Amino acid sequence: MAHQFHHLVLLILLALAGAGAVTPRQLFLVSQAPVALTNHHGQLLTGNYSVNLLWYGSFTLAQRAVVADFLLSLSAPVASASAPSVAAWWATTARYHPGAARLTLGRQVLDPSLSLGRRLSETSLASLAARLSPHRGSVAVVITAPDVLVDGFCLSHCGLHASATSAAAAAPAASHGVGAAPATRRRGRFAYVWVGNSAEQCPGECAWPFHQPTYGPQAPPLVAPNADVGIDGVVINLATLLAGAVTNPYGGGFFQGPVDAPLEAVTACTGVFGAGAYPGYPGQLPVDAATGASYNAVGVAGRRFLLPAMWDPKTSQCSTLV
Repeated sequence: MAHQFHHLVLLILLALAGAGAVTPRQLFLVSQAPVALTNHHGQLLTGNYSVNLLWYGSFTLAQRAVVADFLLSLSAPVASASAPSVAAWWATTARYHPGAARLTLGRQVLDPSLSLGRRLSETSLASLAARLSPHRGSVAVVITAPDVLVDGFCLSHCGLHASATSAAAAAPAASHGVGAAPATRRRGRFAYVWVGNSAEQCPGECAWPFHQPTYGPQAPPLVAPNADVGIDGVVINLATLLAGAVTNPYGGGFFQGPVDAPLEAVTACTGVFGAGAYPGYPGQLPVDAATGASYNAVGVAGRRFLLPAMWDPKTSQCSTLV
């Protein structure tokens, strides 16, 4: 359901050059100007892409399963009488000419020992993303644990997407068996995403609407669909950043505003999850009768998620699933 609305506008405390960011909801209220994302005719991510994950810090198997199921759901339509599929939400990115990427879950790497320490910079995040051996057919995603400190986390952003250059091994085609030619090295640009788990540091800023907001209108928080405020918040921010990464991966795709602080496919619709949303109220949403959890999309194995509104280039409006 598409609709126009007044919503929360983000107070950018720190501009991230060349990167899209999900900023905390420590916000002021204004009437939002009409959203009109412009195609700046730069490269989009198109075709088939794998999403490779690096888990930095300590995560439970259940937490990793929530995020993995979300990524699996992006390309796996699920019939549901109660809510649309996650894939139906992602399908809106295909309307961004020439059509955004089809994402599938790739490899997962664990780093529970915090090999780069507990305090990370944006350069550290790019280094971690490079460990996933990224290439043009993949997006690297780094997820940091609640006790990991990332520069600017909570103060100016809840996550970001950016790009970096990495050397990648490229074996010649049909190089099978003994005597095959050695692999060559080449450098390529790749897109990466970082999302922080805000459960301990700033759930009121980066896990809203599953936690009482730190700023702005105060309303009761929603019950998280996977019973984990931090990880369900990670899913919202990961969904936001993946949409930005494929529709504006290198700063020349679809966005509105300055290139160093752009409004992108989902950040242009911040704070909206269902019909009738307004500042401090995420909108009308289905509620699970047994758990009281709010959601608007169903994924693999019946897993439920709450996903943000996305700007639809066909209608030039923010579109919600319900």
